[in-house]
This record gives sequence, C-alpha cells and structure tokens, in this order.
Amino acid sequence: MKQRFRETLFQIIFLIAATASIAAVLLICLFLFVNGVPAMAEIGLGDFLLGTKWAPQNSPPSYGILPMIVGSLYVTAGAIIIGVPIGIFSAVFMARFCPKKLYKILKPAVDLLAGIPSIIYGFFGLVVIVPFIRNTFGGMGTSILAASILLGIMILPTIIGISEAAIRAVPDSYYEGALALGATHERAVFFSVLPAAKSGILASVVLGIGRAIGETMAVVMVVGNQTRIPDSILKGVRTLTTNIVTEMSYATDLHREALIATGVVLFVFILIINLCFSLIKRKEGSK
Repeated sequence: MKQRFRETLFQIIFLIAATASIAAVLLICLFLFVNGVPAMAEIGLGDFLLGTKWAPQNSPPSYGILPMIVGSLYVTAGAIIIGVPIGIFSAVFMARFCPKKLYKILKPAVDLLAGIPSIIYGFFGLVVIVPFIRNTFGGMGTSILAASILLGIMILPTIIGISEAAIRAVPDSYYEGALALGATHERAVFFSVLPAAKSGILASVVLGIGRAIGETMAVVMVVGNQTRIPDSILKGVRTLTTNIVTEMSYATDLHREALIATGVVLFVFILIINLCFSLIKRKEGSK
C-alpha cells in the first residue's frame, strides 16, 4: 500500500514538473508573439527583416534588423568553426586517449569552464582577445573575430561534455570488433566508435549553437556594437541579443515592441535549429 501510494505521489510530482515546463515555454511564446507580431505588422515585415537601418530616434524612425541578423549569423558561424572541431576532438581525447591521471585534471577544468559567468568571459575577451586582435591584425579589436573566438571558448563545455558522454555510451563491442578486423586504436575510434556516437555529438553541436546565438553579456563587450553589415571579420557588428540588451532599458512604445519582435526572430532561429536537428535525427533513425 505504501509503495503504491509513493509511486502515485511521484507520478503526480513528475507530471506537475513536466506541465510547468511546458506551460513556461507556452507563456514565453505567447508573450513574445502577442507583443512582437503587431510591431512587425506596423513596421512592415519586409522593412523589419530586410531593412538595413536601425534608427529608433530618427523622425521618422527606422527599424531594420538585417544588420543584426547578419551579425548574429557571422558571429555564430565563427564560433562553430572555432569551437566545434576543438570540442569534438577534445571529447574524443578525453573518452578514448586520455590517461587517467590527466583525466582527473581535465574533467574538472572543463566543468569549471561551464560554471564561469558570462560577464567574466566578457572581461577576459576585453582584456586579452581584443588587444591581441588589435595588435596583430589592426583595427579596433572589438570585432566579429573577437566575439567568435570568445563564443568558441564558451561553447566548449557543452560540446565536450555531451560528446564525451555519447562516445562513452557506444558499446565496447564496436571498438573490439574493429580491432579484431585489424584496425589500429585510432582507426577503431574514428571510424567505428565516433560514427556510432554521431547522434549525441550532433546534439552537442546544436546545443552549442543555441548557446552561441543566444549569448549576450560576453558578446556585447567584444563585438563592437555597430549597426552595419560588415565587410570584414575585423569590423564590429551588433547581434540580435546585444541589440535588445543595449536599448531595452530606455525603449518605449513601438521601439520597445520592435525589440520584443527582435526576440521573436531570435526565438524562431532557435526553433529552426532544433527542427533541423529533429529532422536529421528522424532521418537517421529511419535508415
């Protein structure tokens, strides 16, 4: 009787927790779309998404977010190029090549990276990365390159942690079978174990992309905060997230609603990324 009551109680608790999570997502969606979509309609969807000028204080005001969309895509792409290969190879090393003594040092270090606040990463970028780029390549230093390097570092814990878990979850029979067929240790890992873990590795990449495209405080300190379409990775830009955090404190009326609409665009980007991941995973599952 007690066991049955306990099971029923935990079922109710888990149901409430799951329902609360779903309700939170629905409320966020409702708030964004109720406040953002009317602003898009008033500004004009084409002018809002494809406009190249953001000047809310002008008369008449301009609310074009194309420079911010392009800036977000450039910075996120740079973070992927830098962070994904390093993260995956680090996960492979930690899962299959790392000595136990070294692993005891590396694993806490990676976990520590995940716990560092964004603002500390921003300070690091401002004090180390920005001066390095300025002295090496010229320019102001606050640029797409600086933000990409910083975000590439910030997404490493997510990619390394999930990818390592996915690699360790592959049954040992895959590795042992490859060795039995004459493969070396490296070939067995890269051509047998790694392909078997690609679903988990892809999940880590998707989560890393979500972290990169949604990061704000660290990026705003190193990205340059300039509303323009850049012609070089050494030029400063403004991303969707930094646009919101920079102006939300004093925005009113249509200006405020336009910033919320910017959040809608960002939210849609995240949904598209997750949808693509789900489609790829479903396609692999059907093979």
